[in-house]
Amino acid sequence: MTDQTCAIDGVIIRPLRRIPDERGTIMHGVRDDNALSHMGEVYFKRLYAGVVNGWHAHETLELNYICLTGMIKLVLYDLRKESPTKGALQEIYFGDDNYCMVHVPPGIANGSKGMAKPWSLMCNVASHAHDPSLKYRRIDPHSGEIPYDWARKDF
Repeated sequence: MTDQTCAIDGVIIRPLRRIPDERGTIMHGVRDDNALSHMGEVYFKRLYAGVVNGWHAHETLELNYICLTGMIKLVLYDLRKESPTKGALQEIYFGDDNYCMVHVPPGIANGSKGMAKPWSLMCNVASHAHDPSLKYRRIDPHSGEIPYDWARKDF
């Protein structure tokens, strides 16, 4: 499995293995040979169907998201002033149908929306342990500051 090319510089989507047998399924996560940054903390978040979580952008924290069950829409927006992809927007659907790890570098606003009922479970392998003194910015997901509409899109 190879990493997927992304629309935003520094974002990496790394496919993860699932190994099923009669007993169940092993789901690979973070290993020392696929880690993308220093690991400071692992935490889990339950996202209810249809609920938007975000936007937030960290100045120094690197995020490594894995959806363990359900499906999540992760939306990224590049806020970095010196980035070649400044202003780029990217949607990533991951979880049961696309089991992978999404690496989000500092300076990229990210928001997520639960897509599965009743909920989806996301894991974040963060580069630092939670520290309220680390700077990050929250942006109302419906303010229009980031040009994204969270409404369902039927194509």
